[in-house]
Amino acid sequence: MSTPAYWQQATQELADRDAVLKELIARFEGLALGSRGDAFSTLARAIIGQQISVKAAQSVWDRLTARLAAITPATIRGARKASLRACGLSGQKTAYLQDLAAKFLDGTLDAARWHALDDEALIAELTLVKGIGRWTAEMFLIFCLTRPDVLPLADLGLQRAIRLHYNRGRPLSERRMRSIGASWAPWRSVATWYLWRSLDPVPVEY
Repeated sequence: MSTPAYWQQATQELADRDAVLKELIARFEGLALGSRGDAFSTLARAIIGQQISVKAAQSVWDRLTARLAAITPATIRGARKASLRACGLSGQKTAYLQDLAAKFLDGTLDAARWHALDDEALIAELTLVKGIGRWTAEMFLIFCLTRPDVLPLADLGLQRAIRLHYNRGRPLSERRMRSIGASWAPWRSVATWYLWRSLDPVPVEY
């Protein structure tokens, strides 16, 4: 997995302007966001990870990769529903994955076009797919395309980390969290990544 070219500049600028991030960047020196670069598997992983723990999602993914030769649109589309369910997928997530695979196979989703779209345009396109909401689309922008300025405020881990580091663990409104996050632009994905690390030192991968 490759580290984004902007990472060093982003961490330096964030450390200069935010004391919390300065400490986290120093604590997790040597770690960085990396992209697998595969659009389908990144989206599939994000769908699998919805509303379950990182550990549970990894367990499902491991069983899926053990059962199928590779995780591709063709293997997911061609797999029997019962076979996918046996890996720990719910009926709904099984349907979402097979719908995602079908859209890649018929060209409805064309990853080659996505680099030309800005963040909001791409989120709008991705959320037309069953099972892909804004959170899943934002995870894709961060973990596959390594877009530098995504702030996934619906993410429970990010909410918890902001409360912990900026409000002594007390609740914060979305408006206040957005205001705190505004100071991290244009590197909000990087700030988010370090705040996630403060809760779980092992980097999440999609």
